[in-house]
Amino acid sequence: MVAVPSGDVTISDRRTQSSWNVGVKAYLLGAHPITRATYSQVAGSRPGSAQADQLPVETVSWFNAIRFCNALSEREGLVPAYDVRAQDGHVEWDAEADGFRLPTEPEWEHACRAGTTGARYGELDDIAWHRANSHGRAHDVGGKQPNAWGLYDMLGNVWEWCWDTYDPEVYGDYRVLRGGGWFDEHWSCRASVRRRSHPTFQIDDVGFRVARSVALPFAR
Repeated sequence: MVAVPSGDVTISDRRTQSSWNVGVKAYLLGAHPITRATYSQVAGSRPGSAQADQLPVETVSWFNAIRFCNALSEREGLVPAYDVRAQDGHVEWDAEADGFRLPTEPEWEHACRAGTTGARYGELDDIAWHRANSHGRAHDVGGKQPNAWGLYDMLGNVWEWCWDTYDPEVYGDYRVLRGGGWFDEHWSCRASVRRRSHPTFQIDDVGFRVARSVALPFAR
């Protein structure tokens, strides 16, 4: 886990031509997406076709990611962040819990940018697996250069689930995806690009990384 400092980030949506500013408190974020080995150890199953341990887990739904976060919290003796209602699957987030969770969309973009303001935090081929260099598949996590805060694969390799809904008045329960993946053209692998998917969908270029809400010495 990497300590991410507090800050402010501007989220932009090309579809609606709108933008909004969000303040982000300090928190912890996984240095790379959850691997297949870690997912298997915690969840007891290994989605996807390839067996390589250090590949990012993919073909996992948003609900799979939520349940993984709770299982990892219980394994580590932390308070689970999510209450999943058995009757309808509705998920409530306990913001006071110290357990693992998905990053919010502002947290994700703030961490991805790591103090930069451009489309990317480095040259694309140096930092990301994308359509032009991936040979049509995911790659082991941490194989490209990290950003200035020590976070790997924030762009490319696999898209990452965030906690947030994507324009719920139009798309209902659809959740935000960020970061671009191994199959995407260069224009999708940018810090500001937003994508959406239904929380039950399992897609072969979508994974996730985990966050934790903790008190950090440089918090606001």
